Amino acid sequence: MSDLVLDRPVARPARPETTGAPLGAPVPRVDIAARGLGKCFGQTRIFSDVSFRLARSEAVALVGANGVGKSTLLRCIMGVIPATEGAVTLLGEDIAQGGAAARVLRSRVGFVAQKHNLVPCLSVLSNVIHGLLGQRAGMRHWSQALAPDASRRAALEALERVGLAHLAQRRADRLSGGQSQRVAIARAIVSQPEVLFADEPCASLDPQAGEDVMELFMDLARERHVTVVFTSHNVDHALRYGDRVLGLAGGSMRLDATAASLTAEDLRGLYD
Repeated sequence: MSDLVLDRPVARPARPETTGAPLGAPVPRVDIAARGLGKCFGQTRIFSDVSFRLARSEAVALVGANGVGKSTLLRCIMGVIPATEGAVTLLGEDIAQGGAAARVLRSRVGFVAQKHNLVPCLSVLSNVIHGLLGQRAGMRHWSQALAPDASRRAALEALERVGLAHLAQRRADRLSGGQSQRVAIARAIVSQPEVLFADEPCASLDPQAGEDVMELFMDLARERHVTVVFTSHNVDHALRYGDRVLGLAGGSMRLDATAASLTAEDLRGLYD
């Protein structure tokens, strides 16, 4: 595939030191920085030389064709799987450090997966309490019956924010798809993360439920000034909910632009 050519210059966010801000002006905090990132599975190269910097409170859409490596890149940034080459800094920490420091770092991050990954035989409330395991490990956070009062209150508040507090005692396997995804969002925000990752959060939902979930997800993130990175195959969602769009194609980052500078037509070359 040839390099994507846009009708207008790609608007690349400037590095904080080159923004031309007045001397003494606050410098935007960089929450995520990828430098020369590459990933291979065996002899198969997924992508290489991927670099970008994401500032605090940015909402970033990661787009590209199916199988191009969006989910793999997301997991490398999160530290779930190791990159083959390059480095990632998340919330000022090197994700490759491992050990207790890595566990503390992961506790500051929320994740919403394509599959909701709820425990079907447990209540909605217990599933949301699981979102606190990264901060408060132990058996007490496996079930609402064992959880401390403070954790139960936090989980109920998260459910209230996604409009499902009235279903707190319902078994997870009795929820609709849209309700399950809202519970997954509540689980991701209950620990009040500084960064939220979402991998195709609407992939398993019908169009209306998908719109509702994206509106809710982004409203919650912006209300708390959380940095958001979400993958999507929906061009409209990328342009409407992202402040910035990163595009993967042909094993490299082919696009890095503000959403306001792009149209749906501009993104079509990523899917050729």
